[in-house]
Amino acid sequence: MALPQVMVPYAWDFQGRPASKSRTGGWTSAAMILGVEACERLTTLGIVVNLVTYLTGTMHLGNATSANTVTNFLGTSFMLCLLGGFIADTFLGRYLTVAIFATVEATGVIILTISTIIPSLRPPKCAANTGPSCVPATGIQLVVLYLALYLTALGTGGVKSSVSGFGSDQFDETDKEEKSRMIKFFHWFFFFINIGSLCAVTILVYIQDNLGRQWGYGISACAILMGLVVFLSGTRRYRFKKLVGSPLTQIASVVVAAWRKRHLELPSDPSFLFNVDDVAEEQGMKKQRLPHSKQFCFLDRAAIKGTENVSTTKVNKWSLSTLTDVEEVKLVIRMLPIWATTIMFWTIYAQMTTFSVSQATTMDRHIGKSFQIPAASLTVFFVGSILLTVPIYDRLIVPIAARLRHNPQGLTPLQRIGVGLVFSICAMVAAALVEIKRQRYARSNGLTGDPTVEIPLSVFWLVPQFFFVGSGEAFTYIGQLDFFLRECPKGMKTMSTGLFLSTLSLGFFVSSTLVSIVHKVTGHRKPWLADNLNKGKLYNFYWLLAVLSVLNLGVYLVCAKWYVYKDTRLAEEGIELEEAEDSFHA
Repeated sequence: MALPQVMVPYAWDFQGRPASKSRTGGWTSAAMILGVEACERLTTLGIVVNLVTYLTGTMHLGNATSANTVTNFLGTSFMLCLLGGFIADTFLGRYLTVAIFATVEATGVIILTISTIIPSLRPPKCAANTGPSCVPATGIQLVVLYLALYLTALGTGGVKSSVSGFGSDQFDETDKEEKSRMIKFFHWFFFFINIGSLCAVTILVYIQDNLGRQWGYGISACAILMGLVVFLSGTRRYRFKKLVGSPLTQIASVVVAAWRKRHLELPSDPSFLFNVDDVAEEQGMKKQRLPHSKQFCFLDRAAIKGTENVSTTKVNKWSLSTLTDVEEVKLVIRMLPIWATTIMFWTIYAQMTTFSVSQATTMDRHIGKSFQIPAASLTVFFVGSILLTVPIYDRLIVPIAARLRHNPQGLTPLQRIGVGLVFSICAMVAAALVEIKRQRYARSNGLTGDPTVEIPLSVFWLVPQFFFVGSGEAFTYIGQLDFFLRECPKGMKTMSTGLFLSTLSLGFFVSSTLVSIVHKVTGHRKPWLADNLNKGKLYNFYWLLAVLSVLNLGVYLVCAKWYVYKDTRLAEEGIELEEAEDSFHA
């Protein structure tokens, strides 16, 4: 007699039947999802880290234009995570979102590869005696390039928005053993991201510089296609969760309901506001009730009982919201100052894939007599510093902080973000000083006229700025992820992750805006961001970023001091905080 199958609550298999614990999910499914993420990271970063040299050297665009193209591409990729998350939560589900957008990304990379093969899709090479008068890319050539890049960005945004969540869906959170495996999945997820990054900044960049862009981008296209095939091959093993709608709808409905009742007077006792006494279930989890808070009291109007029939919880959410829904929206609003003050870090981060790579192209990159490091491969020090900082933090800083502050987790999320912001300031100071030194070498050797001539200064002088930004990311990225997952309302974690990723997007867009403003203001006579870096004043741009980062740090410290953690707020109200099942600590 066959033993009865143990089913996973609130999960279904690919045929819509209740998911069997023994036949679906687990590490087998998670491994296939990790595979597509590693391939996506390899593909995207393999394009990004060396893109600025392709735009300047092959498409003959200026340094400022090329830097903006790279940052706009990255910014769009991360901003589209919000769109991808909305589509996944509301229409397609995470599985179809990953499959469809991975296909879109593959299409974009294939078009990019084709543009490097067909001669008519790129401008002719510069003749040896023409110098700065190289013919820039034409309109149709740029159209094909941008089509390829933004199809890739669209695919990247859709994949990133859902792949980690779909991976966590493969583990049963009600089972302690599977829940512990889910936490390990997030660790492996972070590990595979960095493995993909290492392969991109070493192997792919070397192939692009020595064998040709068509080979490098072609391998990227094959990688994402291979990842898609591996992902689809696991369809029969996956666990699927029911669509529950986007949290953005809840936020919009609360704001609309409050605006409709803006003329009504709030009751003196919040108990008169509409709420549900029975705990509702959303996404297969019990919705945590939150106490009433006095901040942002305008939104409380959304819960004022009017002419609606409140005898049932099935009311029009666009005219009446529960007090718990209102308080969840308030939680999101409280996180916004922290969200806004972390954008500047990613503006600094953007320089590592643009101007820092441009600096490297002018410096001595030889190891020994025969081997020359590709300029974009300097980012290996950036990735390496991340991999080095994480274990140092876990093994050294956490025990010290635990003894001094009696916190077994070490630094709080806001403290970790603060440390990352300090590292970003150090990075810009180091970058400015190195650029001053690089220009002095160029002038002393009479090499300011030709930007293609190698300056006799080792490229390893750039390592400190890569190191500081990489270490800063290890603190900021994990601190932000921990903060947004811990502090967001239960059931809004997909949106909260998208909110976190939007700081990366806006950081790249802020970089593009600053570059455009500085390039326009400094003019053509004494430009800071000249096409010939030896005649520009890039160090002034770095100083500007350092000053802005110091000011941003001051605002961040004020916001961090003002912020009260959700568990502290609930403890003050005498409410026990449920453990955040999706949160993990790297």
